[in-house]
Amino acid sequence: MIPVIIDNDTAQDDCVTILEGLLDPACDLRAITMVAGNVGFERQVENAAMTVAVAGKLGEVPIHLGASKPLTREWEGAEDVHGDGSGGLHMDIPEGLVSEVGAVDALCAAVAAEPGVISIVAIGPLTNIALAVQQDPDFAVNVKSLYVMGGSNNGRGNITPAAEFNFYVDPEAAQIVLDAGFADLRILTWDPVTLRDVTFPRPRYDELCQLGTPLSRFFKHVCDATIDYDESVGVNGSTHPDSATLACLLHPELVLEQARYRVDVECASDLTRGYSVMAWDKFDCAPNATVFERVDGEAYYARLKALLATPTTPSVELF
Repeated sequence: MIPVIIDNDTAQDDCVTILEGLLDPACDLRAITMVAGNVGFERQVENAAMTVAVAGKLGEVPIHLGASKPLTREWEGAEDVHGDGSGGLHMDIPEGLVSEVGAVDALCAAVAAEPGVISIVAIGPLTNIALAVQQDPDFAVNVKSLYVMGGSNNGRGNITPAAEFNFYVDPEAAQIVLDAGFADLRILTWDPVTLRDVTFPRPRYDELCQLGTPLSRFFKHVCDATIDYDESVGVNGSTHPDSATLACLLHPELVLEQARYRVDVECASDLTRGYSVMAWDKFDCAPNATVFERVDGEAYYARLKALLATPTTPSVELF
């Protein structure tokens, strides 16, 4: 099993990622850390708790609260895309479910206790990871692998023409992380990988929603608003970059093509804020990341379908 911490802004595909972390036999999910991103911070925490509950794992994995805003900027969310991130579901969070230890302290302590063992999958803005880098000079060295969902490979964005959401929300944090010297930093992009390889058109999405399990019903609740939005702006289906990022760590055979790049994020320009510049070997830049260039979407879809078909007994009644 692969020891993993998921750092996320729980809505839509973040929920799927947490389910994958809890239920994939290859994953030893050590913690869930929360960062400001998709929807309001308290709403994200409730969404994470509901996700753990629908898997029947409530109380088994600690949830740590992290940065509730970017390093230097005002928070900007994606509620126009995700709604509340849960399709209107609600749950009272049991006392003691959320750890008293903050996310940054938890991240630093976990990897310091087991250097070179724990991988982090960061699928929201990189604020928590940047703060951990700033807090502990050995943090980047202690992390085995950092898998990031962020940016586009010199391609189109999804919050602006130039920028993917996670890098846009906190570009300064993204640049700190890219400069930190992680030995194994891997990036799954919005363009081209998400749009081409892990976006599933409506008929395939409907298959995932009709499997007759609590997980399948939950999946429909959390993803309906996003697929409706995506289709309205010309994206042909349900997008799953976050869960695909974790899947690529757990099952590396899903990565069909990858290459080393020097990746930097635009922090100064208002026009291109959050743009990810990915320089290949032609430019004689020392690489700092491995960027996925093609993922096996069919194999990933089969894994996602098998996950959502898994019978669970939810810890609380959600529907």
